Amino acid sequence: MANPSILILPGDGIGPEVMAEVRKVIGWFGKNRDLNFDLSEDLVGGAAYDAHGTPLTDATMAKAQSVDAVLLGAVGGPAYDDLDFSVKPERGLLRLRKEMDLFANLRPAQCFDALADFSSLKKDVVSGLDIMIVRELTSGSYFGEPRGISDLPDGQRVGINTQRYTTNEIRRVARSAFELARKRGNKVCSMEKANVMESGILWREEVTWVHQNEYPDVELSHMYADNGAMQLVRWPKQFDVIVTDNLFGDILSDCAAMLTGSLGMLPSASLGVPMENGRPKAMYEPVHGSAPDITGQGKANPIACILSFAMALRYSFDNGDEATRLENAIETVLANGARTADLLGPEGGSPISTTEMGDVIIAALDASL
Repeated sequence: MANPSILILPGDGIGPEVMAEVRKVIGWFGKNRDLNFDLSEDLVGGAAYDAHGTPLTDATMAKAQSVDAVLLGAVGGPAYDDLDFSVKPERGLLRLRKEMDLFANLRPAQCFDALADFSSLKKDVVSGLDIMIVRELTSGSYFGEPRGISDLPDGQRVGINTQRYTTNEIRRVARSAFELARKRGNKVCSMEKANVMESGILWREEVTWVHQNEYPDVELSHMYADNGAMQLVRWPKQFDVIVTDNLFGDILSDCAAMLTGSLGMLPSASLGVPMENGRPKAMYEPVHGSAPDITGQGKANPIACILSFAMALRYSFDNGDEATRLENAIETVLANGARTADLLGPEGGSPISTTEMGDVIIAALDASL
């Protein structure tokens, strides 16, 4: 059988630096665990704009549709701030999500024991934290119509974004959350604003329908999204799986990200419907941005991008044991004190470089054999 295929899109800023370390890890699994992948690479974001005048070419989009998984680094940077909205680097990312129909964005917030002191919250609040936020990714206010900025007769301007959801859009992401919960703590909390938004009322009703008709064995609760933000910083371990819409998911997942101590630690998976081979359409990317302030300095933390590959092993390639091997290797190097600059505490210390972090993770993988 042919090897599974992965399209690598390093993108902008620190994207190429962290992706280089992922390539080392992928190579290790091929050499030592007989897990070989057919890799290809292309441009996205500002890098694609510089080369082609567009943040994502049709040819690259076609490649993304044809592979088993996409690994993306980061997009954007200040050099592109003045571009027209239609060709900003982020539009390439949004096109990938929309045209691949990646409707379920999985963002784990896990606090490694070695980093419990690095969160802005007290250690007892975050120690042992392991929650999953499932964000609807292809509808809502980011894609709803009408949208835009227009002039009013009295000389003012108006900006419009439409929050829009259909029954099927809500039900399919709810099913993703319930399926994940069955493999975890068997609890789902659905978050919306049903007190002030009709789309929130529909969201709550449809999630409830899926629960009652398909997943009655899973515990379901509902919470207004603003209260959810407060609860995430009050006592986050009350949650197992959180499911929410595109806008609230964007905000809440970034809030949850800081519970773990650093954005450089957080991966994500964006999943769609199964392809003919049974694998879901999928794109994996770190939550962090392109970090132009440290680009090229060897300071970037590659762990989030490496953990994104671990998610690919688990969700695209049905190899949870090897995903756990990689996650355990990362936990080992952190417990042994390996730190990139973003992981240094108030006491300071000597950080290791991006490539050195990749090397110690490889060494921990070697030790796992």
